Amino acid sequence: MKSLELKIPPVVVLVIAALAMWAVARLFPTPLIVFPGAVWLVGSITFIGCCIVFLGVWGFGKAGTTVDPRAPDKSEKLVVSGIYRFSRNPMYLVFLLLLCSWSLKLGSALGLLFLPLFALYMNRFQIIPEERWMHNKFGESYQKYKSQVRRWI
Repeated sequence: MKSLELKIPPVVVLVIAALAMWAVARLFPTPLIVFPGAVWLVGSITFIGCCIVFLGVWGFGKAGTTVDPRAPDKSEKLVVSGIYRFSRNPMYLVFLLLLCSWSLKLGSALGLLFLPLFALYMNRFQIIPEERWMHNKFGESYQKYKSQVRRWI
């Protein structure tokens, strides 16, 4: 299992989960998730997600450090400002929000089952290994940050 750590780019995991949600929605039609304002909710979640991704990438760029989550050893600085004051992993949070939005768009109740699976996968194979690297590289600074800011939200 350790061989999967930091190997699959998170955006690929996102696409795989989204495709699996689509396939489940088509193969196993369930009662649709329909409610007034669903289109607005999907659009709002997507818009907010895009804003958070922009702020996350901008924060890394401003600090002059890598945005490649598969190479935490290339991190030059610990980014703790901006959006990173609220979440240690805002871009993974956005991916989760986008999958939620996608499930609502598909109208598939079964699609919602992929949300915890995505979060569990990301925690085990991406976030925890990243946290080990950050702890080894930034030591006490990272421990302090970790104690003050939650992993997701």
